[in-house]
This record gives sequence, C-alpha cells and structure tokens, in this order.
Amino acid sequence: MPRAIVCVLDSVGIGGAPDAADYGDLGANTLGHIAQWADEGRADQQGLRSGPLRLPNLEAMGIGAAVALSTGVAPPGLSAQPKGGRFGVGRETSKGKDTPSGHWEIAGVPVSFDWGYFPQTIPAFPDDLIAELCARTGVPGILGNKHASGTDVLMELGEEHIRTGMPICYTSVDSVFQIAAHESHFGLNRLYDFCKVAFELTEPLRIGRVIARPFLGENAADFKRTGNRRDFALQPPEPTLLDRNQAAGNHVYAIGKISDIYAGSGVTHKLKGTGIPDLLNKTLDAMEMAADRALIMTNFVDFDSEYGHRRDVAGYAGALELFDSLLPEIISRMRQDDLLVITADHGNDPTWPGTDHTREQVPILVFSPILPPGEIGIRSSFADIGETIAAWLGLSPGPHGKSFL
Repeated sequence: MPRAIVCVLDSVGIGGAPDAADYGDLGANTLGHIAQWADEGRADQQGLRSGPLRLPNLEAMGIGAAVALSTGVAPPGLSAQPKGGRFGVGRETSKGKDTPSGHWEIAGVPVSFDWGYFPQTIPAFPDDLIAELCARTGVPGILGNKHASGTDVLMELGEEHIRTGMPICYTSVDSVFQIAAHESHFGLNRLYDFCKVAFELTEPLRIGRVIARPFLGENAADFKRTGNRRDFALQPPEPTLLDRNQAAGNHVYAIGKISDIYAGSGVTHKLKGTGIPDLLNKTLDAMEMAADRALIMTNFVDFDSEYGHRRDVAGYAGALELFDSLLPEIISRMRQDDLLVITADHGNDPTWPGTDHTREQVPILVFSPILPPGEIGIRSSFADIGETIAAWLGLSPGPHGKSFL
C-alpha cells in the first residue's frame, strides 16, 4: 500500500514568481544565483568549498530542468536533462512569502486572507501590546522592538538581555513576532510561556507566528541559537492534507518544525531534529515506522535559517550539496509504491539585498519506483502538490488544486 514522503527544502526557490515585483523581489533566484556564484569560482573565506555546484542526485530528479522551466535559463553546472522521476514548477497563489503560507498551500489550503504585519519603524510593536505582554508575564520590559536579523540582534542585545532579564523581541517583513531569550539565564520553559502569551495577544492581529528563539553562550562572541526553537502558529482555515490523512485513519509524521507550522493539527507523530543530517535521519526513522498510507513530512529549515537569512552563499551551497549527498539514503529505503516529493515553500536568495524571504517559484520533484519520468509543467498553485499526494494515498479530492499524476 502506498506511502508519501515530502521533503520541504525551506527557501530553495528557483526564480521570481509572476508577482515578484510587488514584493520587491523581481530578479530573485535562490538556486540559480547560488549556482552562478559557484560557477564563477568563488569560495567562502574559510575555503571550505569551491567550484561548481554539485547536486548529482537532485539533478537526476530534475532540479536543473525545473530551474530552466521556471526562468528559461538552466543554472550553471546543472543539467536540464533529468534521468528519472517527474519535475515541474510550483507557483504560489497565497498572499505573502512566509513559511505558513507556503506550507499550508503545499498541504492543499491556499491563504486567501491578508496576514498582519508590523511596520518598519522603531518601535515596531504597538505600545498597548507590549504593555499587556509585560504585565501578564512579569518582565520589566523588552529589548529590540524593531525589524532585525535574528543573529544580528542577538549579537547586539544578548549581553544586555542576560544583564537585565528583558527578552529580545523583533520582527521582519514576514508576519512574525520573534522572541530570543537565554535558555539558562531566562529559562527555556519560561520563554515558551512568554511566547504563549504573546501568541494570544497577536492572534487578533493575524500575525502568522510567534517564534521562540532560545540561545546559549555568555557573550556576543559565543552566542548561538539552539535547536529548541518553537513556533506558535495560527491554525490553517481549512483541513489540510495532514488533517485529511489523519481523519482517514492514517498516520502523519511531522519532522522538524512541521508540527508547529500546522499548529499540531493532523499530526499523529512528531519528531524533532537539528541540522540536515539529523532531520534526514529522523525521516529515515519515520520511514521505518510508517505503516501503509502514512504521510511523512520534513522541513529542512537550515537552508533558510542558517544560510538564506544570513546571506551566506557558500554555506547555502554547501548545505545543498550535503542534502544531495544524503538523498540516496531516502531513495534506497523507499518501498516500490512509495512517493517522494521534494519541494520548497518560498525563496530566500542569499545574493539578494536585505535578510528576508524572496517571492519565488519552487521546484516540484517527484519520484517513485513505479512512476515513469516526465514533466508536469508550471503548476498554478502549490495546492497541486497536496492533491497529488492525496490521490496517491487514496484520499478523496479536496477543494483546491489538481493532481498532476
């Protein structure tokens, strides 16, 4: 009986969406620009990698062909002639360019409403919101209160946070309220409790997520975020693919931050992991446990959080090559009628100005031992991914999207 494995390569976009100019992202191309950077012979300052981008396994599945279909130009060093599986391009209909929008639409639920956002001012948050947050949590105040990069704001305010006990609160152009606090000095559970209150207060504003960003270290030179991040997210407005598969009596394995993104809805098994190898191993663990008609969904967040937002082109290239080198482990564990889908939720071009996501189309790579290769074209909605998986698992059609198999 069939199963489905979905790997979301967080932020691995493949060229600007038709409405990219509306978001200031006309010309963004995460994978294409990384390949171009590598093909030009550049190397990171530590000399850890150099030379053309090497993704033989993703290339065989059609990653180069997907970029060529999306942009009209094959990425340097990547063939546009896949060797197996099916490839295509996903085009998002949801508003925004954030993680929940992309993931919900992948699971068959496009976002039709407008997210709430905080202005690019200092302070960024309404005075009454912060006053209520501090009163309900007992903190003396907050630090930050602005748009900021998570790593930069940590370097800037981490020591003051330890000294004063005030959490660091910041946002971005995405619909998000982020809170950084020290795991030991502030306390991890206290941070989660603080975030729960923040979520209650921001929910009426339609802020998509409140994110707990715990860190360790004693000074700016050694601060490092830990793997205990937790997202408090709005519930999807309709049943997602996860809900539908659970309602049919099947198991749903949510790996990485997947459960948080869907607010735990439709999840039967939650597996956490830190780093690409660990997340991939957790995916393999789920494949060992999963029964017939199970859905396994993993978010590989490092592409976005560690390299995209930090505009680390070399690190992003190395992370892509690392994932590619591990991909055969998934394929080798697949049953004859398993379906593997590799896609992304948005872009985050590390060569682009700023530190935020980019509005891009995404790759759709599909493989099964029983599936003949071919092209699926440019899909008008990410929801086609969810409907394809639903059909593979024997679920009734949903209201959005259309299967491409």
